Amino acid sequence: MSTSPAETRAGTAAPAPALGPWLWGARVDIGVFAGSAAFALVCIFVMRYAGIAPGALPPWAWLVFVLGIDVSHVYSTLFRTYLDREELARHRVRYVALPLIAYALGVALYAQGALWFWRVLAYVAVFHFIRQQVGWVALYRARAGATRRQSLRDPQQVERRQSLDKLIDEVAVYASTLYPIVHWHAHLSETRFTWFVQGDFVDFSHAASLLLPAARWLWVAALVGFALRQLWLVRSDGFVQLGKCVVVATTALTWYVGIVATNSDAEFTVTNVVVHGVPYMAFLYFYAQARRREAPEQPGSQLLVGGLLAFAGSLLLFAFVEELMWDRLVWKDNAWLFGASEVELGRWALCFLVPLLSLPQFTHYLLDGVLWRRRDTRENAAQRAAIGM
Repeated sequence: MSTSPAETRAGTAAPAPALGPWLWGARVDIGVFAGSAAFALVCIFVMRYAGIAPGALPPWAWLVFVLGIDVSHVYSTLFRTYLDREELARHRVRYVALPLIAYALGVALYAQGALWFWRVLAYVAVFHFIRQQVGWVALYRARAGATRRQSLRDPQQVERRQSLDKLIDEVAVYASTLYPIVHWHAHLSETRFTWFVQGDFVDFSHAASLLLPAARWLWVAALVGFALRQLWLVRSDGFVQLGKCVVVATTALTWYVGIVATNSDAEFTVTNVVVHGVPYMAFLYFYAQARRREAPEQPGSQLLVGGLLAFAGSLLLFAFVEELMWDRLVWKDNAWLFGASEVELGRWALCFLVPLLSLPQFTHYLLDGVLWRRRDTRENAAQRAAIGM
């Protein structure tokens, strides 16, 4: 005797939707993205409990979060670029021209005034931080598209879904990051933290105050729309894109907590650098490992003979040397670590020195905009392996 669809639905439990697809595997992805966000939030809770926050970042926290994560993650890009002779030969113009352009632009800006330099660098950094979150979501969307192509026979249907997902995903990420930035500008005179230096954000407080209510509602609507879309996709695709959901949720949470809900240098720094730097370093470590299997003779591969400790140690060494030069020649904020400095440089010496010391960071921002494009991923087997493609 045949069974009706209604009886089948009533008598048989629907299978639970699958979780994924993942970049590196469920445990690693959750650990890297959710784990870094949880670590940042626990840290600021502990800082509040200990009376450190709200307030300035204490020296030990500067060592851990600024030198250990923020500055170190910049140098992880070396394993994708300058520590690979084949990559240098393949894109020689790129790797020579971009630093030269960055340095020339930096000197030209600093010559107009130090604040011009720091303002441009601050807004480039904000764009870089936002685009990185967009990039993580794009990687998960690409993995989901590959899974869809295996189950759906109509390529046009797959592309329509991918296009709609891209729109909803990007609106959610941009709203989750730009709403806090608008809030920051609207309350600029009351904010007790900066991106780089005091005054690096332009005072658009009046215009930002007018935009803030709309930005807040757009943020809420974008996250609700994203959540509804994911629920619909669970039913239509049969799997939960949990990794992508974690990236969007942690982006919204940490940017809100670090900028809107709190108002201190310590809390902003921790939420800002951990969620940005830790996943990036993890990605570059997986890339470097994949590249080492391909080309063990490359300088970056040779450094990785010592595994994760060698990778992290090399980044910390680069970061320490950079911060040593910054402190001895410019800032003089961390005599407890680098020793007291009597060096006093004039305006024109700083005009050439500050852009030079900022060059690793500025070059990292520029390179990050070109290294992970689809064309580069298609050409680079280690890059495909590093994102599970």
